[in-house]
Formats: sequence, C-alpha cells, structure tokens
Amino acid sequence: MPDGRTITERVRARAEAYGFHRVGFARATPLDDDHARYAQWLAEGHHGAMAWLAEDREARRDVGHAGILVGARSVVVCALSYHRGDEPSPMPGAAVARYARGRDYHNFLRKRLRKLAAWMRAELGAEARPLVDTAPVLERAWARRAGVGFVGRNGCIIAPGLGSYLLLGEVVTDLDLDADAPIEQRCGSCTRCLDLCPTDAFTAPMVLDARRCLSYLTIEQPGPIPEAFRAPLGDRIFGCDVCQEVCPFNRTAPPSAQSTRDFASDGRWAAVTPEGLVAMAPDDYARLAEGTPLARPGAAGMARNAAVVLGNTGSRRHLPVLREAAAGHASEAVREAAAWAVGAIVAREGDAG
Repeated sequence: MPDGRTITERVRARAEAYGFHRVGFARATPLDDDHARYAQWLAEGHHGAMAWLAEDREARRDVGHAGILVGARSVVVCALSYHRGDEPSPMPGAAVARYARGRDYHNFLRKRLRKLAAWMRAELGAEARPLVDTAPVLERAWARRAGVGFVGRNGCIIAPGLGSYLLLGEVVTDLDLDADAPIEQRCGSCTRCLDLCPTDAFTAPMVLDARRCLSYLTIEQPGPIPEAFRAPLGDRIFGCDVCQEVCPFNRTAPPSAQSTRDFASDGRWAAVTPEGLVAMAPDDYARLAEGTPLARPGAAGMARNAAVVLGNTGSRRHLPVLREAAAGHASEAVREAAAWAVGAIVAREGDAG
C-alpha cells in the first residue's frame, strides 16, 4: 500500500535502515571533468604500482557503460563512517589506520549495498548494481555530485556533520531518482592537511602522489620502502591518518559506537608486536590476518613495515630479532629493512653486543 513518500525518499530511508550514515543521489551522466583530472593523475604516474587504477577507463567516466549498467539513470551514494573517537590502535607499539582496525570493510559494506540493490529490484522493479571500491568507479566524484560531501584539500570526501572518516559505496540504477545538490568545497583558507603530511605527498590541493604517501608505501608498495620515507613513517605500521587527523571537520562527535561497531579494534592484534611480525612465519600471519584489511600487504609486507617501525622506535633489545631477519628472512625487502633498522638503532643507542 502506498505510504505517501516518493521513490527517492523510500530509497534513502531503506539505505539508512541498513546502517548508512549519509545517502545522496546523482544523475548518471558522464563524469567528463572528473575523468579528465583522473586521466592527468595517471599520466603523471601518481598511481605508482597500482596498475588496476588505469583499467576500465571508460567505465570510470560513464556508469552507463556496459562494464557497469547499461541504461543507468541514477547513482545512489552511501557513506559509512568509521569514526570511533580516540579509540587507540589495536597493536601495541604500532599505529594502524582507523579504517583497518576491525574487519575487512569490503565484506560488510558490500553486503549492505547488495541488500539495498536487492530491495530496489524486488520492491521498485529496478535494475540496480551495487559497487564498492574494487569496481571501476570514481567514488569521490559521485559522492560530491550526490551531495554526500565535498572534496577537501586532502582529496577525501568531507561530509558536513560527519567529517572525512568515511567509506563510500554506490548503487547504480535505472530508476529516475531526485538528484541532490552538489556541495562545493568548504576548506576556506585551511591547509593543515597539506602542510602536515609527513612526506609532502600532495603535489597540489586534492592531488596526491601515492608514491610518497605512507598509506601506499605500507600497503601497496612492492619491495623496499624508499629510505627517504622511513623516518617519517614513525610507528605507523599500516596506513596513515595524518591528513584526516588534522582536519577541523573531524572534530565533530563520532556516530554512536553501535553504528560503527564493525570498525572496533579487533582483539586479535592485542598480543602482536612489531618484533613479533618481523619473525612471524608467512602461514601464521595469513591465519592471523584473515578477514582483516591487514591481510593486504601479506606477511612480508608487514614484516618490512615492522622492521622500519622498529628502526624508528625500537631499542637495543630489538637488535637480535632484526639481525636474524637481516641475515636470513626469505624476503629481500625484509632483509634490507631489518639491516637498516639495526643501523638506525645502533646509531641512536649504541650496540650492547
């Protein structure tokens, strides 16, 4: 029986019922200007080794492409906050990016989007395709167009009242939904994110060179972390939140702890230390990290990161495990990082033998 709400209002209410903190709607017309900026970013090599970002270029421009949904008329953009206040890193002696402290977000974000798309098909007779960031979609462009937030100078979507600790997902549909008004940038004169980036990774406002970004270097970088970026890494073992931590828009109160429970720190990391990761067998790490974002770099990537963290923050008591890794770890990148860490600790504290 009709309830008096428009189809757009019903879709918004259903998305919010599935736990999304902000929902917006946009016309599914091509993203010509945003796509041109994306193409220029690729041409400058800012994507580093992430070759998949250069694939399916036409689908990224037009969600009506056969690679997404032919006949698309609207894009529903759903934002999920992972802001949990001052909750500490789950790993003693090492900082983990906020989004990665709990379960792998792809699993539960995709599940919610699939439920929304299934409801739209069943109740509204729509064609609907759910998308997460593994699909070829320019998410931030759609989020800005749909009024979910504006693109800050740090390149993140900033939703007024929520901040930028957000994950995005979309449902592309053939429904003709009422579009929301885009939100223009509200950063004013603030440049904290650019000024305080530990590695000066921004070549211009909203333009990030991933090859200099600590998130890229600890998660996606193959092989060694360039030596110039090791000291700025500090204790960050996975990802970096600095450009968001310094943003005034993130001073807002977080959503309820219940609504962000999927991002709560996973207790499995409480007994894990950087020195333990340096020495951990690959199979043991794979079992430990299963179902979490920290599985992404693999055992060798995390051991490499851990060695650099110890080089920055460790003491003489860490020299034995680092020397053992430098002499015999299966990964060349780990051997090199461990040898560097030994040198850094000895230079800082001396060598007890």
